[in-house]
Amino acid sequence: MKTLRQSLRQQRSAIQPRDREELAKTLAFQVKRGAKVQYKHKISLYLENDGEINPKYVQKWLESQGIYPYLPVLVGKSLKFARIGNKFKKNRFGIDEPDTPTLLNASQMNIIFIPLVGFDNNKNRIGMGGGFYDRTLSFKKHQIQHSNPKLIGLAFDCQKVDKIITQEWDVPLDKVITPTTIYR
Repeated sequence: MKTLRQSLRQQRSAIQPRDREELAKTLAFQVKRGAKVQYKHKISLYLENDGEINPKYVQKWLESQGIYPYLPVLVGKSLKFARIGNKFKKNRFGIDEPDTPTLLNASQMNIIFIPLVGFDNNKNRIGMGGGFYDRTLSFKKHQIQHSNPKLIGLAFDCQKVDKIITQEWDVPLDKVITPTTIYR
């Protein structure tokens, strides 16, 4: 798994800046088509890091719809979610997080857009290896019906692999959206 993760990180990092920008714009179009977003939804995005596809155009579209997204905030070994504001602080990995005391649990979110390193047709994902999303979303493995939050991975097309060998703690996604395809 470690070598697959490294290989996929290298592939996504090799995408040229001009291409990244166009792919980020195309991704926003795909998200408009594939994510069932409603006005009152609480939606989490992420800030691009380590070559991930940038959701900035998704954020602009959401804000144009009157939806002000949340970002993940590291709390111990899990994530909470805070509305994007003007004040940020760096977490222990050097990633910006909203600097606010008001945090929501994952179960309070309607949609969580998740970055990933790799994914397969079954919507399994490889993350960066810290397990933060899997720990945070572990309650989803025990849900009888498909309820909130909906988990949508965002990725470049080159991040798709044939099969990911999963572990018992892995939480599958509801969808993966790339610039060319919506995997349901």
